[in-house]
Amino acid sequence: MLELAILGFLYDTPLHGYELRKRITALAGHVRPVAESTLYPAIKRLETAGLLARATEPGTVAAPRHVLTLTEDGRRDLRRRLTEPVQRDITDENRWFTVLAFLRHLDDAPAQAAVLRRRLAFLEEPASFFYEGDRPLRAEELDDPFRRGILTIARATSRAELAWLRSMIDSLDPVDGDRPTARPLF
Repeated sequence: MLELAILGFLYDTPLHGYELRKRITALAGHVRPVAESTLYPAIKRLETAGLLARATEPGTVAAPRHVLTLTEDGRRDLRRRLTEPVQRDITDENRWFTVLAFLRHLDDAPAQAAVLRRRLAFLEEPASFFYEGDRPLRAEELDDPFRRGILTIARATSRAELAWLRSMIDSLDPVDGDRPTARPLF
């Protein structure tokens, strides 16, 4: 997720490390703050791989700033990662939001729709946070009001995302009329 976010933000504009860290932290939220000890090694890996270039510019106060730019190889790598996200990027909500934040960088609407279809298929599978044996439990089946609250919130979020995904897929690929109509179990 971190490398994808670095590539995605630099696709938009060159940035220095501090600004890049602020943008990644804003995207990831307070749950996953980005430490310098994590960010700078990731930047170095991408730079070593030829995906980023670093230029030194005079600082506004005294110290010079290192500005990062995406190379053409970096642009291609970002588009590849967006076209073929690993399954965890589809199923993990925070990772999915990172993919979604930069999906516009794919110039191909059918490729964008294909990624959205993968998320849609994942969300349409019956699931729950709580199970009785192998059977997912619905909110209405729980006596615990807090667990019932988790499932009620998840159901509302899931329904909103499903509606948005279907709408976006239709707008990107209006010929797609063969989607299943299953609903999440929550």
